[in-house]
Amino acid sequence: MRPTVDFDPSKVTRSLLRRRREGALATLMAGTGDPYCSLVNLASHPDGTSILLISRLALHTRNILADSRVSLMLDERAPGDPLEGARVMLQGRAEPVAGEQLELVRRRYLAAHPSAADFVDFADFSFFRIVPSGAHLVAGFGRILDLKPEQFLTDISDAQGLTEAEAGAVAHMNTDHRDALGLYATKLLGAAGGDWQCTSIDPDGIDLQAGEVTLRLDFPERVTSPGELRKMLVRLAEQARAVT
Repeated sequence: MRPTVDFDPSKVTRSLLRRRREGALATLMAGTGDPYCSLVNLASHPDGTSILLISRLALHTRNILADSRVSLMLDERAPGDPLEGARVMLQGRAEPVAGEQLELVRRRYLAAHPSAADFVDFADFSFFRIVPSGAHLVAGFGRILDLKPEQFLTDISDAQGLTEAEAGAVAHMNTDHRDALGLYATKLLGAAGGDWQCTSIDPDGIDLQAGEVTLRLDFPERVTSPGELRKMLVRLAEQARAVT
């Protein structure tokens, strides 16, 4: 089907990747190749790829270690008929995270799932990142199509400064500017009031969370440096305060 003219499939897919905190992971059974599906918790890398923290004792991890090909289903969890909400199926490979990426991935995952701090250091747990080869988006009648990775992932090749400053910026917003985070959520995104916190920031936007509710606030323009981020957050706060 061809998407309708007012529909932005890249934006819908990016929003699901950033906001969803769980998904259905499909792997191939070691030895037989039979399909196996399990529920996993998720966070997102700055480029939008999905991060998993999984135990090597789990069957899906053993499957991945034998054959890294996977698919991951994320859905909108809209009220009413679940089939009326947007959903995306990613296909790709699950790759272990190591080296300099490990600290970044760990920080982002724990921001999304604080309770994982109880077991993140267990010897059998490891981080994996799903590197997609494509995606299939279903978002309603006339809104079904396939996407290439460059259509929904975020380019971070020019944003090293922002990536390095992200941890400090997130901590600063959560410590000193909770009022602004609340304004972003309630005034710019139409959410109910709550204990809104920032979980992550990337060149395309900021992720907010209050309890089980997650939101994505897209920036009107890309930001790639700490200075640009500071100006953008102030600008968004001023816009939110102007909303009646």
